[in-house]
Amino acid sequence: MIWGLVQILLFQGIGELISQFALPTLPGPVIGLVLLILWLVLRKGINADLAMVADGFSQYFGLLFVPAAVGVVLFLPQLKANALAIICALVGSVILTIASAAIVVRFLSSEKSSHD
Repeated sequence: MIWGLVQILLFQGIGELISQFALPTLPGPVIGLVLLILWLVLRKGINADLAMVADGFSQYFGLLFVPAAVGVVLFLPQLKANALAIICALVGSVILTIASAAIVVRFLSSEKSSHD
């Protein structure tokens, strides 16, 4: 279990270093997560220690929404002042997400039918 936690923290640390010195616009944990995923793909699987730590963390995901909810309440006046822009951004992103998902599904289904 310790080795699984070390792996997660190691990749987060590497991501932070890359963020500080090479890509300051991207958060270090995001870079670390991408590197961890690439490493797991190259290894063709996840080891038992990392799976155990990931399962342990996923049990407490609900707690991560508490700071976000506090932030929404704290910045409610700014959210009200920019409500139209926020709504437009949300609607636009939903439309783009649905459209891109449809394009990916169409591409993958045409690839599958060409292999049959």
